[in-house]
Amino acid sequence: MSKSGVLLLNLGGPETQADVQPFLYNLFADPELIRLPFPFLQRAFAWAISTLRAEKSRRNYAAIGGGSPLRRITAEQARELQAHLVAEGYDVPVYVAMRYWHPLIESVVQQIKSDGITRLVVLPLYPQYSISTTGSSFKLLDRLWAEDPELACIERCQICSWYDQPQYVQAMARAIREQLDGFAEPEGVHVLFSAHGIPESYVTEAGDPYQREMEACVRLIWKQVGRPNDHTLSYQSRVGSVRWLQPYTERVILELGSQGVKQLLVVPISFVSEHIETLQEIDIEYRELAHRAGIADFRRVPALNTDPLFIAGLAALVRPHLLTPGLAAPAFVPAAVGSSLLER
Repeated sequence: MSKSGVLLLNLGGPETQADVQPFLYNLFADPELIRLPFPFLQRAFAWAISTLRAEKSRRNYAAIGGGSPLRRITAEQARELQAHLVAEGYDVPVYVAMRYWHPLIESVVQQIKSDGITRLVVLPLYPQYSISTTGSSFKLLDRLWAEDPELACIERCQICSWYDQPQYVQAMARAIREQLDGFAEPEGVHVLFSAHGIPESYVTEAGDPYQREMEACVRLIWKQVGRPNDHTLSYQSRVGSVRWLQPYTERVILELGSQGVKQLLVVPISFVSEHIETLQEIDIEYRELAHRAGIADFRRVPALNTDPLFIAGLAALVRPHLLTPGLAAPAFVPAAVGSSLLER
């Protein structure tokens, strides 16, 4: 009997202080995230950098309660998505797997196999494609499928990117308008879209579409916002000494302060769930930086998490690829999604 399932993919994050160093090791051991000229040094590099960064990272996680809420939020998104699909007549399981922390992709696909899934719709919770996020997870899935003949019998429908999904765009625009309306002078607020950065070489040498998709995403959202405010796109969370996508968020904040901006609204554009980059890097580090730069009113758009319109957008993405009988598929199918196995 044919049976569909949905797999939500995310980065993962340490849930306790003890998890921080092994999580960082898993992160930096991935050659798709940090590319070294000598691959045989990857594990040694991961051990060294995770050991050196562990104490600072523990302090950062301590500042947001001790650990990452990403697993909990992603599980909530999965439950809401499953309920949405069931209400429309699609009785399918929705699984959650993380790239660098539990529940790891490797263990979740074994459960998927045990459950008798015959078609798996893979939906990374990264709206914009990058070889360092979606690409890394897809590469791991390719390896697991190649090594296991039973997994190879499960058809994978992989959604590469969905930055242009209408309900996602609408949900982001609505959240921005709601925050703007809370300022004393909404028309004077500068809106700063802050995306997670990647090394510039990924774009210029490896052809990563991330920057292009990010810029297109911001244009779509801003058109929906429909306000005359000035807005800027910048990139945060860079690691190491190599050149990353620019402009860097912290430098933009300082420049805006020097230009006399007093009201700033930060939009975490590449994040659909609250985690360390929103709760600590933006809410604490960048807020302090903004205040030192003379920006008196600093606010952030909350991540979408389980926003009903956003969840409806996720359902619209996966619904056309489900085998389970149900209601007719929606008219919208993103350009990045085909009818079978999708790769970049």
